[in-house]
Order: sequence, then structure tokens, then C-alpha cells
Amino acid sequence: MAEEQYPAVSVVIPARDDAERLPGAVRAALDQDYPGPLEVVVAVAPSRDGTLDAAAELAAGDLRVRVVPNPAGTASAGLNRALADCSGDVVARVDAHCEPAPGYLRRAVEVLRATGADNVGGIQRATAARGFPAAVARAMSSRFGTGDARFHYGGPAGPVDTVYLGVFRREALERVGGYDETLLRNQDYELNWRLRAAGGLVWFSPDLEVTYHPRSTVRSLWRQYYEYGQWKREVLRRHPRSLRWRQVVPPAAVAANALGIALAVPTGGRSLVVPAAYLAVVAGVSARIAGVGTAGLQLAASFATMHTAWGAGLLAGPRRRVSPGPAPARRRRASARAPGPTGRR
Repeated sequence: MAEEQYPAVSVVIPARDDAERLPGAVRAALDQDYPGPLEVVVAVAPSRDGTLDAAAELAAGDLRVRVVPNPAGTASAGLNRALADCSGDVVARVDAHCEPAPGYLRRAVEVLRATGADNVGGIQRATAARGFPAAVARAMSSRFGTGDARFHYGGPAGPVDTVYLGVFRREALERVGGYDETLLRNQDYELNWRLRAAGGLVWFSPDLEVTYHPRSTVRSLWRQYYEYGQWKREVLRRHPRSLRWRQVVPPAAVAANALGIALAVPTGGRSLVVPAAYLAVVAGVSARIAGVGTAGLQLAASFATMHTAWGAGLLAGPRRRVSPGPAPARRRRASARAPGPTGRR
């Protein structure tokens, strides 16, 4: 593809309480060897750690960076706000907890062109140097930890139900109305479902990689995966045909383990064989991957936290039922070109 054929790309980043991670994500986007026009739009939600100041500093240092407000505070609202403000024909979603690999945007645009897809994505390369985050990274890259979602561990290129983050044709995003702002989590999967329901193609390419920095504590990991499960239930309520086998296993395991514990007294302890068997499998897989020392224990804790939190969240669902609303990407576009918090465009 000749350089003049590369379309303008807008990288959109929702940020909230991300002052530490945001500069790395923005720099990774700006340092891409992309031969066409490139801009970065950061949608900043109300934050407690100086995220707005960090974003404004990045914008002051590079004219390709722009900051827009996200008063609603959610990732979906921020992505729609950035989409309404950006100008590229191709839109690449990036989160503040990740960095696209060198060449990511160039290759993604080439894959869009070659496949005719509406959205392309690659591998979520979870990475951490040591300790519990390293164990979480291993768990997230394992089929035992995350099921058969190809973007976690790789596989052949081809059509899939969803990808990590994504690089989109802007017209496709606008055709389906952007992200659903009533979803606090699982908005990517739901958007990809609507793209495919409208006849679009979602394509996985293993040579696209994004580095992801996982949560650093059991508590934060639990909250993340519990919310994933909660909002997956809401997406399944709206789109029952989107159910995949990997989404059934964690809630089934949680229900079986809970029942085994609840029936321990009336069965004379025999029912405890169910949770004991689950823990034995977790321990065995962890030992095979990471050994029997501290790393193995941390990996086992990661697996158990992810499985149990996700399954419990799906069984519980959101605290209240929400109705899908029209995503405002197209509606806002004409009025969203006002200067953001940095005061410049």
C-alpha cells in the first residue's frame, strides 16, 4: 500500500484515574510508524489522581493530542465522546492500561483493507515483571483462565466473535451507533455483536499485539472480573444468541462449588468433593505452568479469583436492569467540535 493510500487514523483513549499509565499509552500511539495522518483523542472522566493534568500536559507537548471531557465517567461514554470529536476515517481504540506494539496501526489498516473487515484486532499480551501481576498475566494468557477467546493466547487469522480493543472503519462504528453507554463493562463484545448482526466482519490477526498491564492485587482483580460477569449477563439478556460455551463454565463451577459447600453437613461432608476437585484441578494446572512455589500459589489464586468472580458476577447480574439506549456517536458529531479542557484543537 503506497503511503498516500493510508487513511487518517484517530486513536481514542478513555481515561479515568489513569495518571500513571496514560502517558505510556499515548506515547506508544504517537510513536507508531504510521505513514498517514495520526491523532490521539483522550476522553477524560472525573478523576482523583490528576489524570486531566497528565492528559493536558501530553496535549501541550504534541499537537496531535487532543483532550475532551467525559462528564458521564464511563468508558463507553468516553469512547463515544472521543469518536464524536475525532476526524479519522479509521478509529483505533486504546486503553490507558495498554500500549500498542510498534507497527500496530500500519498493520491493522493493511488488514482492514485486505479483509474488508469492519473491525480488526490481535493479541492482548498481558505482561508484568514479577509478583502477583505476573501471575495474573499468565492466567489471562491461558485457556484454563479465559476459555477459547483467541485474542488472549493467539491462533490463526480469521473471523471471530470479538477482538481486544479493535481498529475500526469509522463508517461502521457510526452505522451501528457507536458504543452502548448503558453498559459499564462488556461494551466491546456487545458492539462487535451488533457489527456482525449488521453484516460486518470482525477479524482476528495474530500479528497485531497490544501490551496490557494487569491488576496488581486480588481485590482489584476480583472487582474487575466480577464486573465483567455482571455486565456479560446484561449483554446475554439483550442478545441471547451471543452465548458461548466459555461463558457457561465459570457460573456453573461457582454454583456447583457453592452447592457442595452448602450441602456439606447434610451429606456428611461428601458433597465437599466438588469444591475439592475444583481446587485440585486449579492447583494441578498452576503447578504444571508455574511450579509448586510462590509463583504456583499466585497463579492458583489468580485462576480461582478470575473464575469465581466472573461466575458470581454473571449469576448476580447488574444491581438494576438497564435498558439499551441509542449510542450518541452520530448525534453528537456536529456539536462536539468545541475545544476540550486544554482549550485548543
